[in-house]
Amino acid sequence: MKHAEDQKCKVEISIITVAYNAERTIERTIQSVLAQTYPPKEYYIIDGASKDRTVAIAERYKDRFQKRGVSYCIISEPDRGMYDALNKGARMVSGDLIGQINSDDWYEPIALEKVAKLYQREPFDMTYADLRMIQPNGQTWIKRAKLSKFVNSRHWNHPTQFARRDLLLAHPYACQCMSDDLDFMLWVHHHGYKIVIQNEVLANFTMEGMSHSKNLPAIIDRVKTKANIYRRNGYSWVHAVDIAVVEFGKLIVGMVGSR
Repeated sequence: MKHAEDQKCKVEISIITVAYNAERTIERTIQSVLAQTYPPKEYYIIDGASKDRTVAIAERYKDRFQKRGVSYCIISEPDRGMYDALNKGARMVSGDLIGQINSDDWYEPIALEKVAKLYQREPFDMTYADLRMIQPNGQTWIKRAKLSKFVNSRHWNHPTQFARRDLLLAHPYACQCMSDDLDFMLWVHHHGYKIVIQNEVLANFTMEGMSHSKNLPAIIDRVKTKANIYRRNGYSWVHAVDIAVVEFGKLIVGMVGSR
């Protein structure tokens, strides 16, 4: 079992937001980072050459981050998608820990303070916490974080994830599919790095997009993709069955709810 390196001084946290044509939501994301009770060392927005007002909106916050002593950087250039952009950001930042919050999600004000205090008390390689899920109709529910022997995505919440920078550099996202973040999480678990769970809501997630599509072809594709990721990381076929049950369960719930 590997153990996180002890850290007695101030914990330096870097935050990365990936954006593309996110003018409708990115301001809320930026404001949530600015409002942290424990400011990050640096905040990088990696934009994929947006054609709307995303960059202009982000630029408006330079002075406010400077006043808080936060290094604030906006990169806008073409990339190969969100995971390519996250890899780019991980290479650019320099904090001990990296948090990754997408441009349509946002942190709770206490999020970074909770992570820093946890790291001081119990140094870890990766942590994740409870997540507030927000449906398109405005209804919300809490997805609880859990550390169990049967590793699965139902117990892990990427928007609340903070990982050591050296791990993200050692195993960058594969840039192959929408589940590249699952691949990283499984790799961390499988290689015995220290993971600590926080059962408190640290972030908010909007349930929209391809990862939540409930049409049958999309579900079958997600099952196949996730099963391959589990197998690539050394997990058994049982996980493929679990994925199928969960995904088709979502379809049934969606059909019943639409009646």
